[in-house]
Amino acid sequence: MHEPLNTPEISLDAYVAEQENKDLLRFITCGSVDDGKSTLIGRLLFDSKMIFEDQLATLQSDSRKMGTTGDNMDLALLLDGLEAEREQGITIDVAYRFFATDKRRFIVADTPGHEQYTRNMATGASTADAAVILVDARKGILDQTRRHSYICSLLGVRHIILAVNKMDLVNYDKATFEAIRDAYEAFARIIGYDEVSCIPLSALTGENVMSSAVHMDWFTGPTLQAELETISVDDRHNERPFRFPVQWVNRPNLDFRGFSGTIADGTVHVGDEIVALPSARTSRIKSIVTFDETLEEARSGQAVTLTLEDEIDISRGDMICHRENRAGLSDQFEVKIVWMADEPLMPGRAYLFKSGVNTTAMVVTRIKHVVNVNTLEHMATKRLDLNEIGVCTISLDRRIPFDPYKENRQTGSFIIIDKMTNNTVGAGMIDFGLRRASNIHWQAVDVNKTARAAIKVQKPSVLWFTGLSGSGKSTIANLVEKQLHAAGRHTYMLDGDNVRHGLNKDLGFTEEDRVENIRRIAEVARLMVDAGLIVLVSFISPFRSERRMARNLLEPGEFHEIFVDTPLEVCESRDAKGLYKKAREGKIKNFTGIDSPYEKPEDCDLRLETTKLSSEDCANAVIDYLLEVQIKTD
Repeated sequence: MHEPLNTPEISLDAYVAEQENKDLLRFITCGSVDDGKSTLIGRLLFDSKMIFEDQLATLQSDSRKMGTTGDNMDLALLLDGLEAEREQGITIDVAYRFFATDKRRFIVADTPGHEQYTRNMATGASTADAAVILVDARKGILDQTRRHSYICSLLGVRHIILAVNKMDLVNYDKATFEAIRDAYEAFARIIGYDEVSCIPLSALTGENVMSSAVHMDWFTGPTLQAELETISVDDRHNERPFRFPVQWVNRPNLDFRGFSGTIADGTVHVGDEIVALPSARTSRIKSIVTFDETLEEARSGQAVTLTLEDEIDISRGDMICHRENRAGLSDQFEVKIVWMADEPLMPGRAYLFKSGVNTTAMVVTRIKHVVNVNTLEHMATKRLDLNEIGVCTISLDRRIPFDPYKENRQTGSFIIIDKMTNNTVGAGMIDFGLRRASNIHWQAVDVNKTARAAIKVQKPSVLWFTGLSGSGKSTIANLVEKQLHAAGRHTYMLDGDNVRHGLNKDLGFTEEDRVENIRRIAEVARLMVDAGLIVLVSFISPFRSERRMARNLLEPGEFHEIFVDTPLEVCESRDAKGLYKKAREGKIKNFTGIDSPYEKPEDCDLRLETTKLSSEDCANAVIDYLLEVQIKTD
């Protein structure tokens, strides 16, 4: 580093011990593009002497090469690690850096300013105690300033510092600073920040960063360093209710059974009465074990193994709480979602919900509204697009323990995963569990699906015919049903056109409505299978995710996807209803194959090529397939 660390006056051991005793503040820098976030963090690292000599030499060389700051060092290059970032002069990814002063240690996240990288900014804010919102003194408050500030409030960032940067470019004008300060404080109050620290500074020259500004003697407040050193770190974790998500059931031998994980919040003692969720079984803490010792007490943030006095069933993903102060339990929630994918979120589409170690199937049942982050207006919508923030209700396929996000950031947060790509597509915060969900239980009945199917002497199932309009789905399905009926089978056919006269008459043909259309049909088909029927479903069902959702509603072996493979040009040449002609003329919008996509099955159960087989031959192929499947399952 700039100065040798291991001097006669300060030994390495003493230095390490000193650093360990300092508290840690996590903060982010955010704002709009070119507000100087990377330069500011570079200045903090440089002035706090946290740059090694070889880094300094590389920085000097790169600064001359890039030529963005004349003869001065470009401190932003310390953060712009990606080649694309250096070429464009912007931050794309989240860069984390550590530095320390005499009073405190810091981990700072430099987050992107571009709107398309808002998801990266939300990632950085999710673990931050404070946020430094940068504003270019020449530009004032921008849309992205408000967007990032709102996300900070949403994610529970408790402290906001408004850093009005580039004051050197406005001649250190006091009136400019005060106008920006007043405008921001008014906005901050609306999103829930009663107090905001506002500091005029120049990251390039270092004024008011770590040393007081020579050219701004009119400002009597603290420097940025002083403000960061005095922000109170949240030390209330140990005072909150005890929350212990179980990450692993530790059973090395027959004589030991413990539950391992990291304490999310609160304190636990040997002898405490606990409850395990979701089973609600109770016991007492018998021992608290770590790698090298046994404890009488453990606190928030500690990784421990708990053993209990009673043998109760606890699995990975369960939560251990104090008996008298337990977490909530629900499978339906009102949540806030920050959408992070190019493909929009739609109600009815199936995703994976992951909170801690819990992963379960999730469906957004309703988008109540999307938030305009500039005006904070609530607007109606049927979908969430990239970087949008919406208030939604969601449904899971099982109950999970939780706390509202405002009470516990760990047990109240979750991510949304795309089932097909396994990509993280959204982040969410639980507002509350829907109380009605806890009062709804599956009613046990004596006559079940097995009994209904047995009296019909058949295996209930769904034959899901998918393909373009005009492919021949309904014709083939009708022929199959006639053969099944003649053989004494109990069937029912659900046709895409027919159900739109009743059950789905309220739906249009937007992508969102198509998703809901298939969701309803899949649920109806599931009920009919429960009644013991063979259900023939003839729907275009253009999206793989909805067909997969329908399959997942049923038990293995009950769903059969039949792809009626007819090329678009053949379907269009048939055009018995004249729909393709109208779509080509622009009279019908969102028509599958023309201006709305059809996603061909990648692994269907049966493929029917109608250019090679007649409708009768296709129907016979379906019957042969069913007989083969029946033989395999008997």
